[in-house]
Amino acid sequence: MGLYKENGQRITRAAFPSTAVTDTPQRITEDVYESEPYGPGDGRPEGSKRFLLYQAGTVVPQSVIDRLFTAGTIAAVVPATGPAAGGTTVTIRGTNLDGVSAVNFGATAGTNLRVISAAELTVTAPAGAAGAVTVVAVDDAGNVSKANGYTYA
Repeated sequence: MGLYKENGQRITRAAFPSTAVTDTPQRITEDVYESEPYGPGDGRPEGSKRFLLYQAGTVVPQSVIDRLFTAGTIAAVVPATGPAAGGTTVTIRGTNLDGVSAVNFGATAGTNLRVISAAELTVTAPAGAAGAVTVVAVDDAGNVSKANGYTYA
């Protein structure tokens, strides 16, 4: 799931268009759209459609906004092994990955991050010392990690 402004720009949790009102309700300051994927198996070409989730001026509790940003999961890191010199293009599959802004291999950031969909992204592994490292997907809904997710050979 992704949240977007009318112009198609993705909305991050930190930049959610709202202003505080009394207590915990938040007034939405811009129209917010939700993206819903469709594709193989339903008879339509693969893609996504957007629909209006909240119209500007709508007041919703902060807890409702927080629930819109579901933390991701990492199901697979492919390939799971690469050279210590780095440079391997790695595919990460899981859920709710469309908000990922960086991927770290141990303490070192990967490069060339490309979010393909909410279920898949690619990143280039940096150089690292031989051995297994934790792969961490940095996301505004909460970082998600896979212990020993990548091994430098």
